[in-house]
Amino acid sequence: MNTSAPIQAAPAVLTPIPALSDNYIWMVQKNGHAIVVDPGESGPVEAMLRDGLILEAILITHHHGDHVGGVRALQQRTGARVYGPRHENIPLRDVPLSEGETVDLPGTGLRFQVLDIPGHTAGHIAYTGLLEPGRPAVFCGDTLFAAGCGRLFEGTPAQMLDSLDKLAGLHPDTLVCCAHEYTASNIRWALQVEPDNAALQQRAQDVTRTRALGQPTLPSTIGLELDTNPFLHSRRADVRAAAARQAGAPLDTPQAVFAGLRQWKNDFR
Repeated sequence: MNTSAPIQAAPAVLTPIPALSDNYIWMVQKNGHAIVVDPGESGPVEAMLRDGLILEAILITHHHGDHVGGVRALQQRTGARVYGPRHENIPLRDVPLSEGETVDLPGTGLRFQVLDIPGHTAGHIAYTGLLEPGRPAVFCGDTLFAAGCGRLFEGTPAQMLDSLDKLAGLHPDTLVCCAHEYTASNIRWALQVEPDNAALQQRAQDVTRTRALGQPTLPSTIGLELDTNPFLHSRRADVRAAAARQAGAPLDTPQAVFAGLRQWKNDFR
């Protein structure tokens, strides 16, 4: 009788690879294959492709150069398939995507659902799925940040608020894999909006310790963002009041509150 224990599949390894000045290129490794999300440059990814690791796919959330700058070199070196938003110009894109479509990656065994999350750019998308059972993640580019959100370069406040609502509706345990190390500065601003938020105060202390060690503050989680991100609190009375005081005018709708918060953050130093 065979009494040996069953072989356990190796867990997915999620890595935020530092790039450019403050970007992260997300890599997921599993089964000897890897995917990367938003490679703004190729060198940091190429340095990870050792010991036979095969780059299966390049996933792009939007067209900005700090998210696509490394696509051409990586695709030419590895032959990895390039996935990206249907309505944006993505270098060497093989598979155009929009909400409701699915990305199946047999090498890693990963599957992602695509969400349309316009606002930062007009065609911005996110990829959400399980890295393994019980471990959901979302790769959200520059839409949702830790304690913040992206600037509105091509979309409207209403679009961005809808996109943030969509992300906020994911399971609270979902890992938030956004593309920039903006957490400390975002929290300094968030404490101006919500000075009495105990969860935000604790997060500020945690982030200070983390950055002092030179470690990434990401990934976050949806649950943590729901507790500490003012951009997800546009319907709360205290946040509406703070935004109205800053704007010097009444803000009567969640969209107006969001727009006031976004302008406040734009001007914050």
